[in-house]
Amino acid sequence: MNPNFIDGAAVERILDMPTCIRLMRQALSALASGEANQMVRPVLPLTGRNVLGMMPAFDSGGGVAGVKVLSVFPDNWQRGIPSHQGVIILFETDGGAIKAIVDAESITGIRTAAASAAATDALARRDASRLAILGAGLQGEQHLRAISRVRELDSVTVWDLDPVRAANYAEAMGRETGLDISACSSAHEASRDADIICTVTPAVEPILFAADVKPGAHINAVGACTPNAREIGSDLMALGRLFVDWKPAAVKEAGDYLLAVADGTIGADHILGEVGSVMNGNLDGRTGESDVTIFEALGQATQDVIAANHVANGLKLQEGAA
Repeated sequence: MNPNFIDGAAVERILDMPTCIRLMRQALSALASGEANQMVRPVLPLTGRNVLGMMPAFDSGGGVAGVKVLSVFPDNWQRGIPSHQGVIILFETDGGAIKAIVDAESITGIRTAAASAAATDALARRDASRLAILGAGLQGEQHLRAISRVRELDSVTVWDLDPVRAANYAEAMGRETGLDISACSSAHEASRDADIICTVTPAVEPILFAADVKPGAHINAVGACTPNAREIGSDLMALGRLFVDWKPAAVKEAGDYLLAVADGTIGADHILGEVGSVMNGNLDGRTGESDVTIFEALGQATQDVIAANHVANGLKLQEGAA
């Protein structure tokens, strides 16, 4: 079999945000229940902070296995180049044939935000209406599109290391969504009144601290995905009820958590569990209106495989109907 490459345009045509949020609930739930099986991703260091990652997973429910192979170059935003580039190779589990090769950049772009939206729906207050976006790149855009699908938003604030980029985001995304979006001069200004905060930056040192967050807020910590980088200050990690997408990966890769353990602010047992267990009804998420909840998102291979398989199946149906 010589499968066709499924490019980003096809992914964007088939995989809309509401569908992807549903698929990410499925992926997070499957990881927590054991229906999906995966490995902690091998990561090959390159130059500087750049890495080559390999992410294998098997979704028994979908009858498909796969591996995402991608490069991660965190500083590419300064050059106008995507930070994540690669492919997802899907295999049929009935015979082992290659099913499809799918563009990973487009899958990663939408599924990352969709997973945050699924976690937000499980953990944020039902009346949450004010969103803060820290980081005005692609994931900042996608997180606004995703979070607006699970909560009715009244206002949005945005902050970025580059004030011009934050201002451009506010203008462009305000036009797209019709929401009132304000560009802020600091992360504190953007976050202090927010009900939901998404950190989607390439930061190595913390940008968000306990003093920046009001009681009852929910945080999606997305940008830091290596053991030596973090966006969340140790004091905020200690304050929050911490949930992860997959614990075996979090205890090896999540700098937000690992660096707070290393400096003695929290214990190794601070992770309450996987957000999929909350979705499955096996773990308490928010226990009160004033709880600060944190979703530590590393991005998992099961999410990529399930999303890419949906695209491959959808494209096959479209071609069959043509």
